[in-house]
Amino acid sequence: MRILGIETSCDETAAAVVADGNNIMSNIVASQIDIHSRYGGIVPEVASRQHVLTIVPVISKAMSEASVTWQDIDGIAVTFGPGLAGSLLVGVNTAKAIALATQLPIAGINHLEAHIYANWLTVPPKEKADIRFPCLCLIVSGGHSDLILMRGHGQFEKLGRTRDDAAGEAFDKAARILNLGYPGGPAIERVASSGTPHLALPRAWLKGSHDFSFSGLKTALWHLVQKEKILTNPSLVADAAASFQYAIVDVLVAKTIEAAREFRVRQILLSGGVAANKLLTERLLNASPFPARVPPPHLCTDNAAMVAACGYYHFQNGQLDGYELDVVPSLSLGSPQGTGNSSPHDSNS
Repeated sequence: MRILGIETSCDETAAAVVADGNNIMSNIVASQIDIHSRYGGIVPEVASRQHVLTIVPVISKAMSEASVTWQDIDGIAVTFGPGLAGSLLVGVNTAKAIALATQLPIAGINHLEAHIYANWLTVPPKEKADIRFPCLCLIVSGGHSDLILMRGHGQFEKLGRTRDDAAGEAFDKAARILNLGYPGGPAIERVASSGTPHLALPRAWLKGSHDFSFSGLKTALWHLVQKEKILTNPSLVADAAASFQYAIVDVLVAKTIEAAREFRVRQILLSGGVAANKLLTERLLNASPFPARVPPPHLCTDNAAMVAACGYYHFQNGQLDGYELDVVPSLSLGSPQGTGNSSPHDSNS
């Protein structure tokens, strides 16, 4: 089964063709980083207008690179939330237009669920990922830091979330404090590589909870920068970046392993843009007593291959949508702990 995936939740316009949920035939991403970097962050109106300009060429390139025609495609999977409303609308309306013209079935995909399914793409073509349920999924990105218990395909239970800044958002704000530019995650990681994490920064452990909090860490970094005049010394900037990065990774790894032990999972799956961070990947793989999987960096950041992979399992389970599919910018994933499973299409999940 060949699925065309479409992703426009934020500032990447992406399209991909994936066969049988794991074989990437094409994966095209048009990034807007250069456009938004001058503003120090994403401008929603600019992002949506850029999606309009690039969505058709990106889809055409994905089809061409995969050497397929519309007769070879079995279904369309498109991200419908969470994300920026204007950006999501471009992808969803394009997908519905294609579905109407080609009579192909369509499946709306939760962007967070798609990130998890990037782990199904990390195996050679025509092989299946050896993923054993139940899994503990750590989703870390610019807007999300979630711990999700995955009992099976389409079965998600939310164990923890960020109470304020997500990890990626905290990296962006820290990079701004240290004058390192945008996007913050790669900038912090690059500068931290020449520093040592010896500066005292707090960890919000939130005992008795699987939630995260990074707002206080960001504030502590700001006070430290002002007090120690860190910006006047490049060596101290590197140390501050390394210390900040280490503090975030420390909490993410420790709380993930703690939850994995509590729920006796068989595997840990790491996903989301922050999962491309080398320190996070290395610490989790080395410290976890459970088998852990991490997608390669280019599949951690937003792409359409993960959307198509997720869509494959939606089609297998008969989870289809009609032309009434609409965007849900505040969509979440997984029912709260103890309330049972919920559909990723439920905006209150």
